[in-house]
Amino acid sequence: MGIINLTPDSFSDGGVIAGPAAAAERACRMAAEGADWLDVGGESTRPGSSPAPEAEELARVLPAIAAVRARCALPLSIDTRKPSVARAAMAAGATMWNDVGALGGHGALETAAELGCHVVLMHMQGEPATMQDQPRYENVVGEVIAFLDQRAQAAMAAGVARERIWVDPGIGFGKTLAHNLALLCGLGEIAALGFPLVFGASRKGMIRTIDASAGEPGDRLGGSIALALQAARAGVAMVRVHDVRETVQALKVQAALA
Repeated sequence: MGIINLTPDSFSDGGVIAGPAAAAERACRMAAEGADWLDVGGESTRPGSSPAPEAEELARVLPAIAAVRARCALPLSIDTRKPSVARAAMAAGATMWNDVGALGGHGALETAAELGCHVVLMHMQGEPATMQDQPRYENVVGEVIAFLDQRAQAAMAAGVARERIWVDPGIGFGKTLAHNLALLCGLGEIAALGFPLVFGASRKGMIRTIDASAGEPGDRLGGSIALALQAARAGVAMVRVHDVRETVQALKVQAALA
């Protein structure tokens, strides 16, 4: 899954993709590089971020989705916490709702069921503005599994088809390095829930914590690939990445060596 951020303040590439034409160009490049999905987002959820106004988020993502759809046939995901944005994105051509809030917002479950789209339910402790202040768990793997199972059950009870549900452990969303590493080691247990697993650790701060020389997100390609390869070995169904060509190449080589 290739990431197309349309926000000015995303942790890695804020402001890089400015406008619909640039989004379509990035989408075409990622498609050529081997992406299977594209994930379009108009609100940063980096640590310390504040929610974007609905009108602003819509103004960022809708023209971009239209531009991408006009040039690229890959399926699109909308990365949003707002049911109204998800609804508008589906009308514009998206087919997956990637929600870091796991459909916990008002009316989100009912909207997802009505839309009939794929959904990604992600675990996050707290809110983006404060989630990295002091994250605590007794058993991070067990607690994340219990949360994802509860949200999946709630989605199905609301009418979301089981085969359209994906889950994401939420690397870096209210987790320390130790929590992230524990989740990486526990991916097989999370996958045992029976839902396809999405894994997103591309360019994240855990790499900087391991390697202090990787101060800038662009310095974290090696670590991002290492994490993607480990996730694939653990049975993850989809990795969400900024660097599609390099990740696809690494996954192909790993598969050839198996």
